[in-house]
Amino acid sequence: MANVSLEDIKALRERLGTGMIDTKNALVEAEGDMEKAVEILRLKGAKGNAKRADRSTSEGLIAVVQSATAVTMIELACETDFVSKNEKFVALADKIIAALADSGAETVDAALAVPVDGGTVGSVIEGEAAIIGEKVELRRIVRLSGDKFEVYLHHTSKDLPPQIGVVVAYTGDDAETARSIAQHISFADPQYLTREEVPADAVETERRIVEQISKDEGKPEAALPKIVEGRLTAFFKQVALLEQDYARDNKLTVQNVLKDAGLGITAFARFKVGA
Repeated sequence: MANVSLEDIKALRERLGTGMIDTKNALVEAEGDMEKAVEILRLKGAKGNAKRADRSTSEGLIAVVQSATAVTMIELACETDFVSKNEKFVALADKIIAALADSGAETVDAALAVPVDGGTVGSVIEGEAAIIGEKVELRRIVRLSGDKFEVYLHHTSKDLPPQIGVVVAYTGDDAETARSIAQHISFADPQYLTREEVPADAVETERRIVEQISKDEGKPEAALPKIVEGRLTAFFKQVALLEQDYARDNKLTVQNVLKDAGLGITAFARFKVGA
């Protein structure tokens, strides 16, 4: 058996983030050859990746990168919050988002095929997952084009990396108000920019529901149309950004705030880890 030193074990663990026993066993099998031990650990981890394929990834982080004319945001997911705050997982996210900055990738499949470190984003994720020992996946990506952007990353816990990310593409010159709108989106979670963007089938489904609720409450038949429209308005205030009451002053709508600031929102996106 090779004579494996504690210094070698420590050096390899710091390099890969692997466990003490697995690291020692790999070095012993490799007869002290550091690079061969790395290969052994990666192969062992790769076999584990297949077993982890069906596991749930409800933790992770949000990362954002901005280029001259676009912003890209991703959700990189893992199994546990312990891994999500691990420096190697965070470094993996940084590597991925940097590779995607000027790639133009707008879908997960396109992002996974982007070249990085002599391979692809997909192969790098697989390799790091093998070392980390958890299922890791690029769950979502969005790319917004525009002239001006505001990015807001929210930490739900001081011990964790960003768990909520918001990107706003806008026109106008009031960056402070644009940032407050991004913070509002983080809190209010709108699904659409305007009421006109809400799919017609979703509106009709909501109309049927609130009409039935109103009938079940015994509302007068003659008053039903007005009541239903009022409740539909409340629905739009939940899902459409411009209709929402502004988080900092609920006497104003987001549309009012934007108008007063001379801003226009051309697009936005919001990611929350695990949601």
